[in-house]
Amino acid sequence: MSITEQIEDLIERKASDFEISKLFKSHISDYKNSLSELFERNQGKDFLVIHTKTLDSIISLMYKTVLRRLFGNYLPMRSSIPIAFIALGSYGREQLCVHSDIDLMIVYEQNGGYNTAAIIEKFLYLAWDAGLKLGHRVHEVGDLFNASREDITIKTAMMESRLIIGSSFTWSTTQNRLNAIRHDNPKAFILAKIEEAELRRKKFPSSMQPHIKEGVGGLRDSQLLYWIAKTLYGVNTLKELTGVLFSEEQYREYRIALELLFRVRSALHLISGKQQDQLVLDYMPRIAQMLGFSDERRLVTKLLEAQWRINNFTQIYVKKMARIYLHDAAVTSKIRAGRIQKGFYAVEGTLYASYRTATPSIDTLLELLVSLEDREWTFDSSVLFHFTYSLIKHPLKVKTYALLRKLFERNHLYVILKLFYDAGILHHLIGAFKKVLHLPQFDGYHLYPVDLHSIKCIEALEKINDPYVEALYKPLNASDKLLLKAVILLHDTGKGRKQDHSEVGTKLIVPFLKNLKLPTQQYERGALLVRHHILMSNVAYRENLYHEKTLYQFMSKIKTPENLTLLYILTYADINGVGPGTYTSFGANLLHELYEASLEIASQNDRITDAIKRVNKEKKLLNDPEFTQLSKVEQKKVLSIESNLFFFKHTPSDILAISKEAFQCQTFTYQLNIDGGLIIHIFRKIPLNLGYLLGKLSYLDVASMDIFTLFDGIKYFKIEFLQRPREGTMEQIEMIVEEAFDMTKKIDLPKPVIKPNEITIDCDHSIHYAQLNLNTTNQRGLLAYFVQCFDEANINIATAKIHTNKNMARDHFLIEKQHRMCDNAREIINKLVGV
Repeated sequence: MSITEQIEDLIERKASDFEISKLFKSHISDYKNSLSELFERNQGKDFLVIHTKTLDSIISLMYKTVLRRLFGNYLPMRSSIPIAFIALGSYGREQLCVHSDIDLMIVYEQNGGYNTAAIIEKFLYLAWDAGLKLGHRVHEVGDLFNASREDITIKTAMMESRLIIGSSFTWSTTQNRLNAIRHDNPKAFILAKIEEAELRRKKFPSSMQPHIKEGVGGLRDSQLLYWIAKTLYGVNTLKELTGVLFSEEQYREYRIALELLFRVRSALHLISGKQQDQLVLDYMPRIAQMLGFSDERRLVTKLLEAQWRINNFTQIYVKKMARIYLHDAAVTSKIRAGRIQKGFYAVEGTLYASYRTATPSIDTLLELLVSLEDREWTFDSSVLFHFTYSLIKHPLKVKTYALLRKLFERNHLYVILKLFYDAGILHHLIGAFKKVLHLPQFDGYHLYPVDLHSIKCIEALEKINDPYVEALYKPLNASDKLLLKAVILLHDTGKGRKQDHSEVGTKLIVPFLKNLKLPTQQYERGALLVRHHILMSNVAYRENLYHEKTLYQFMSKIKTPENLTLLYILTYADINGVGPGTYTSFGANLLHELYEASLEIASQNDRITDAIKRVNKEKKLLNDPEFTQLSKVEQKKVLSIESNLFFFKHTPSDILAISKEAFQCQTFTYQLNIDGGLIIHIFRKIPLNLGYLLGKLSYLDVASMDIFTLFDGIKYFKIEFLQRPREGTMEQIEMIVEEAFDMTKKIDLPKPVIKPNEITIDCDHSIHYAQLNLNTTNQRGLLAYFVQCFDEANINIATAKIHTNKNMARDHFLIEKQHRMCDNAREIINKLVGV
């Protein structure tokens, strides 16, 4: 039995209003539950039209039911009852989404023969009890005009009226009033709607979680276009203006974009079960699957492209229609007086164009931009029109690249790049952007898609609000500034591929720099900066800035102080281009500290070279099968060993053998080897009385000694002696080694003869370490004496390199800068030489 028959049955049985509303409620619930299945068969505008028509039928049936209840079997002609039910807004446009409010206007005329108030009241109670989400207005026909003047929102809704059911006579009278409302002060209405749109677009800017309804390029922008077209031309659809305002192809592209917004919004409402108009991350996978996209990245890319298209189309044609109201006679004459070439006018920082002028070639348009004063221009939508529809042929001419270079040399490049983006020609002029056009970045960090983020980075460069960074940028020469802009713009264009985007970016930046005719030496710098564009922020935020190894490895990649400065500015722009509030004072301090600390060591080329060697040795270690068998914790400990010399002096297998021995060390362990001379290996966690050990064994003469701090407080000592111990003395040597862990043991050592000029201390060796160099005649007990002096002065040896050749000791000690050691360097030398 159909719902109409069921209602008739209830009426015949004199059922209560509650029973009838319950039946409607059940019917509406069943319909809502079927919407997902309906969406599978019909998407986009078709789905919305079917949904709208279904609601029309429900509202019509409710009205008929009310009349049947009131008049029984003596129903008057419906046209004679002076009531009309009118759909407004998106409902009136037949674009009502699943969980949107049903905007309904009930219009009536005063008639003594009908109690219109009772009829309307009965209808509303039935609709509410049945669960319809109504946003309704009730007006007497004569009040419509005054009501439209109360609020621009009311007038806007009335612009999209459509009869659902009711008196054709009342609807005809209503249409006359609505037509009068449309002609009532159109200028004020249009200007108010444009201003309203500007505020809305600022509140809902473009992002990777687009707002389908209110955002830039959203449904509201599309509706703005229709409202203005309706006001000025009286059309019922935009398509009626094809061939008048825009071409059929331009309208077709716009409609395809709009269709995708309809599909996504409907899917959002169905999945969320509410009026959800922002495509947030949580819903993206299900909607991508629902709409047949391969993944959520592809979905969002196409959605952002659609919103770009609607924004572009709306901006151009809203202005083209409304231009008669946007300027008064005085402003118009001023614009004409600002003519700079045929069809183009510059007035007070804004560039205007005539829509009637034939669109020039891209080179002519670029020449126009180059000729403008270097300032932050505003480009009117009429200018956007010409850039959007200018023909661009590939490959680009040498002249085109020459013009682009001149634009890149300007101080105000951002507004020009934004114009290229808004016109949809950025990827035509800079081919590197083809793969990242509208490409989202789902990393929980970036606010904008790749292309828009890149342009925002240029804006950040032009509006540096960090005085320290600004002081570094301003003195740069023109070539470095141009290079920096190119790198900042293209630094992320390698994204969207399987390969590391930084590596891909290095292949994209060089051809662009060549086309701009930059000096050859800038190619390598540009590639280096793109390759390492995230390095500085990663090191600053994630690593220990006070660890010498960190700084040397960082500078081993950056190579020069000049590159460091450019990378610092690039990092500043990149972080600021992410979104508002990303560049914090905390982050700024970290970057500043890293920059200053790196500058301090940048001149120490030998240490930077060491860092490069260290990185290469670590790569070999990481590829060693035995190393990969270690636990992640153990691997991290091995790689954390600070001494570069430890890595240089040992093969990967040696490093692993030493590390494994250290893993087993609880207090101390040692090994004695006799291979030519005596070699002692010691691993210790507890203190070692090294002066005592060396003094007791001084008769064997030390050939070399390495001291390396490993991990977990363990130090490794390797001491090589020139002489081989006599037979039968190994047990005695073992006893001496074990006694050396008794810090109370003392030994009287002869004082060697050392001249002051034979000792030097280099306190500028690094941030955390000084190097003491000894070049003197080899003497018995020399090393033991030195070590004992260090112990007494509380000087900690990080690494020692002992070398004896031709009776000359050439020893180098890397010692920690503690206890104001460098302030007392002269006193230390005096103590060592016995003064």
